[in-house]
Amino acid sequence: MKKNLHPEEYQPVVYKDSNSGDTWLIRSTATSKETIKHTDGNTYPLILVHVSAKSHPFFTGDEKVLDIEGRVDKFKKRQEAAAKVQAAKKAKAPKEKKPKETTKL
Repeated sequence: MKKNLHPEEYQPVVYKDSNSGDTWLIRSTATSKETIKHTDGNTYPLILVHVSAKSHPFFTGDEKVLDIEGRVDKFKKRQEAAAKVQAAKKAKAPKEKKPKETTKL
């Protein structure tokens, strides 16, 4: 094993989920200039996170609609239009003429 691989400067830090507002105090090597007064009355560095287990749909069971702008429907319409254009090009393309067979006497 390599020696001196892991940092030793752990300190208490408050992480805050910006979506749910939940906070938790843990030891971490992360640093921040922002601080917050925790429920125990002490002031700690604050690290903001966008998603945690308290706000992620996988853990909360909340289902979110991802296709609110109709992107899938737009994609299907483009695919259909492209198929129609392709079919029209095939119909307009000159058909290959077969060479006439000659008979030998």
